[in-house]
Amino acid sequence: MRVLVVGSGGREHALAWAITASPLVDALYCAPGNAGIAEEAECVAIGATDVAGLVGFCRRERIDFVVVGPEAPLVLGLVDALEHEGIPAFGPSAAAASLEGSKAYAKDLCMRAQIPTAAYRRFRDPAAAKAFIASHGAPIVVKADGLAGGKGVTVAADLDTAYRAVDAALVERRFGAAGIEIVVEDCLAGEEVSFFALVDGKTALPLATAQDYKRVGEGDTGPNTGGMGACSPAPCPALEGTVMERIILPAVAAMEREGRVFKGILYAGLMLTQAGPMLLEFNVRLGDPEAQVLMMRLMSDLLPALIAARDGVLKSVDLRWHAEHALCVVMAARGYPDEPERGSEIRGLDAAAHDRKVKIFHAGTRRDDGRLLADGGRVLGVTALGQDLAAAHDRAYAAVDHIQWPEGFCRRDIGAAR
Repeated sequence: MRVLVVGSGGREHALAWAITASPLVDALYCAPGNAGIAEEAECVAIGATDVAGLVGFCRRERIDFVVVGPEAPLVLGLVDALEHEGIPAFGPSAAAASLEGSKAYAKDLCMRAQIPTAAYRRFRDPAAAKAFIASHGAPIVVKADGLAGGKGVTVAADLDTAYRAVDAALVERRFGAAGIEIVVEDCLAGEEVSFFALVDGKTALPLATAQDYKRVGEGDTGPNTGGMGACSPAPCPALEGTVMERIILPAVAAMEREGRVFKGILYAGLMLTQAGPMLLEFNVRLGDPEAQVLMMRLMSDLLPALIAARDGVLKSVDLRWHAEHALCVVMAARGYPDEPERGSEIRGLDAAAHDRKVKIFHAGTRRDDGRLLADGGRVLGVTALGQDLAAAHDRAYAAVDHIQWPEGFCRRDIGAAR
C-alpha cells in the first residue's frame, strides 16, 4: 500500500514510525512532515490544511490510504474531500469533527446524551459572561468555542483572570473566529487523564490509557501548553468499563443519531472526580504527546486497525499492548508557550537514542545544511519504555541528558506523583 500521513508534529512522527513497520506498506509519505519524520517517510511540502493540494497529491501518487493526524484539517473537511475523490482516509468527517471544532456543540451533545460533564453556559456578549462569572465565583473555566491552537482555555483561580479571558476572546478577538463564542463552565477537581477509543461509526475499541502534563512548569505550574510530557498506562484506578459505558459509547450513539457518524479516534479528556469520571472535552484525534507513549507500547500492526475503523469492521480487531510502561519528556524551545525561539541547533541525538528502548520523536525540527534546528515550540519528545514507571522515567531522562541544546528546556517531574 501507498500511505500518506498528514501533519508535522510529534503525534505524526509517532504514527509514521508505527505505520512504517507494517508489512502492508510499500511507500510512506508525510505532508509536510519534519526532520525526524523524514527518517521514516518521504516528506512532501504540502501544508496539513491545504485540502486541495493534498487531494491533488494523493491522485497523482496513487495513494491507497490517508491517515490525518491533526485536528485542523479534520475540521476543514479533508477526509470528506478525499473520500469524495475515492481516496480512503482515516479520521472523522467535518460534521463529526465538530466534537472538537466546537466546544459549545460538544457540551450540548453531552447534555442531550446525558454524558457527565461540568455545568456550563454559552456566551457571545462579554457583559453577560462577566455577570454570570461574578454570580458564580471562582475558580471557573473560560473556553473559546473553536480551535485556538491550545491557547483558548483559561482555568481562572480568581475573577480578574476570568474577566481577562472573556475580554481576550470576545473583545480583543485574540482567537479570531474561534472566539466569537465562549463556554464558561464549572472547574472540576480531581486527577486528569486521557482516554482514547478507536471508532468505526458504531463500535468503539478502547486503547491503552495515558496521562499528559499540560502546565509548562514543574509541579503543574504556569500556563497550559500542548503538553510537556506523558506516561502510559495512566497511574489511576481501572476505569475502562465506566468510561466506555458512560462517555464513549453514548457519544458514538448520539453522533449517529444526529447524522454525524463518527469514525476515527475519539479522545476524551477526563477529570476523575469524587463522583466518578467526568468529561472535560472531546478531541477527534490522538493526543500529543500521548500518541508517542501509546505507539511505543503498541505491539499490534496499527495500519489494519485504522483501515478497519474506516471500513466499519472494527469488531474484527484485537489490539495488543506491551506490559511495559512508557514515558515521554517534551523538550521545548526557550520562550514556549508564548514566543518560542526558532533556529537554535540541537546536537547529541544519536547518543541519546543509543538505547533500543528509547525513541526520540520530532515535533518541531528542520535540517539546514546538515544541522538539526529547532523549528517550533515543542521540539522533541524523548520517549522510553521501562518495566515500571520509575524505570521508564530514568531511561527517558538519561536520554534527555545526552542532548546538547542550551536553548531548550523540559520539565523534570514527568511521571512523578501529583
